[in-house]
Amino acid sequence: MGLLYDLSNKYNTLSIVGMAKNAGKTTALNFLIEEAMDEGITLGITSTGRDGETQDLVTGTEKPRVYLDEGTLVSVPSQLYNLADAGLEILKRTPYSTAIGELLICRVRDSGYVQIAGPVINAETKKLCRDMFELGCDLIMIDGAIDRKTIASPDTSDAIILATGAVLSRSMKKVVEETAHVVHLYELPEFKEDDRVTEFIKNDNYEHIIAFNDKGEGRVLDLVTGLGNARYIDDAIEDDTKYIFIPGAFTNSVVADISNKHLKQVEFILKDPTKIFVNIMDWGQLRKRGFKVKVLKNIEIAAITVNPWAPQGYTFDSDFLIESLKTLLPDMPIIDVRK
Repeated sequence: MGLLYDLSNKYNTLSIVGMAKNAGKTTALNFLIEEAMDEGITLGITSTGRDGETQDLVTGTEKPRVYLDEGTLVSVPSQLYNLADAGLEILKRTPYSTAIGELLICRVRDSGYVQIAGPVINAETKKLCRDMFELGCDLIMIDGAIDRKTIASPDTSDAIILATGAVLSRSMKKVVEETAHVVHLYELPEFKEDDRVTEFIKNDNYEHIIAFNDKGEGRVLDLVTGLGNARYIDDAIEDDTKYIFIPGAFTNSVVADISNKHLKQVEFILKDPTKIFVNIMDWGQLRKRGFKVKVLKNIEIAAITVNPWAPQGYTFDSDFLIESLKTLLPDMPIIDVRK
């Protein structure tokens, strides 16, 4: 039994997320599709944008196409339907639209290559997945074709497969450290301390910065983003302030002007780890200053795939890359799908 068989027994929906372009995301997807054929698993395949084209639309580099076996369910925009090499049977016309036509849910009748696409809104992706399950698939795989980070949102799937590789840096040490940093961010502890705090944030629809005192009482600040507003957040922290909820992106500018006293006093709450845009060095410095953070929902990483080849022409030893990652992530399944 292969990796996909193990994952299909634990999850209903999996997203494939690339650390960067050319990290091997589509190669990993094709590998898992082949495993599904061998294991008799009926897959549903969708995407957060267009994928399956032979050339990367941004970089112009050659990229693997998506080959689907008979019986697979796939979401295809109407304008791409006739471009498929595979024979497709339309099962449902959905109300979800894209820039290249309405989304169709199709069953592959004759194996072949397909250009896939899906909704760009998480809520529509979830509805599309429900439609696919009702039409008979066993496991859905969501390919992050355009935005390779927001697809990791826990609102979208049960877990993610993270694709990393040499494209991140010519330094293997840096590739390993950056990958481990992302994994550790995604595994941040969830906020469970006070249901009143959680409900208050939900009732505000995650729209404003909110300060909570030690009694769980919330005070909505007239701020919808923390970007560049560290000074105002610092001014809003009172002696009894215990938590600060930050909506949207979390960068260095959110806390740059917050005093060390206040940084140690409060615990920050974020919706999920995909909102964090802080590199490993700055993250370590924040931790040294006493910075504390939790998320309303973290992200489960089911496995990591590695691509030791970079389009710039350099390569790493695959086994050594995997071994190096395992020193920092000992419990994580890590594979080179091409091996």
